[in-house]
Amino acid sequence: MRRIMGPTDFAAAFRVSRETLARLATYEGLLRRWQKAVNLVAPSTLDAIWHRHFADSAQLLPLAPSASAWVDLGSGAGFPGLVVAILRAQDPSPGDRARFEPFSEPFKAPPGLPRFTLIESNARKCAFLREVVRATHITASLSVDILSTRIETATTQASLPPPDVVSARAVAPLGKLFVLAAPLFASSTVGLFLKGRDAAAELKAAEKLWNFQSELVPSRTERDARIVVVRNLERKNEGRTS
Repeated sequence: MRRIMGPTDFAAAFRVSRETLARLATYEGLLRRWQKAVNLVAPSTLDAIWHRHFADSAQLLPLAPSASAWVDLGSGAGFPGLVVAILRAQDPSPGDRARFEPFSEPFKAPPGLPRFTLIESNARKCAFLREVVRATHITASLSVDILSTRIETATTQASLPPPDVVSARAVAPLGKLFVLAAPLFASSTVGLFLKGRDAAAELKAAEKLWNFQSELVPSRTERDARIVVVRNLERKNEGRTS
């Protein structure tokens, strides 16, 4: 993928509607304004929002296009979970479905409204996420829950039914991330974790304590980055309980 410089490049890469582009532009404007008071993203990435944050997040959707329940861990400024939610708020037309062709999973519209749960412990970042949801009006098409809590809190984990997808970006090394994500996993859950060049080494280290199936998918936005796709995650010497 060539570098995504703005809405035009993003539309060409992901074939989204004008409404979705408008929502992302609203998102960008809010992020720039809130960044002055709340440290949402690294300042060096502000001029690369569409590539470093929007496109980086959007590349997860074709890996699980039919997911009806999505939990995003450590959402921060909404990456990747809120970007994926905004893209899912667009009803794919037959022409839009072509964007799923390079991937193995065919498009299948889920029954009912998709539900996205964003978990973020920083209250000010949660306030930002709620403002983006309000301003983009995506709750007309799907459900978005923003939980201002720590991922590892037992009550938080117990309150969430096993989702179709658990996602995270820049939360922790995979070994620690698995500790946070495992209580949410059922046999059908898939983990989609955006990682850098050390993804393979992190997987190798995690194998000491965890059983799982994994795949490394090349990132569409950074040459050395990978998307770690994880299934059947459970701690070694423990049976699955869900």
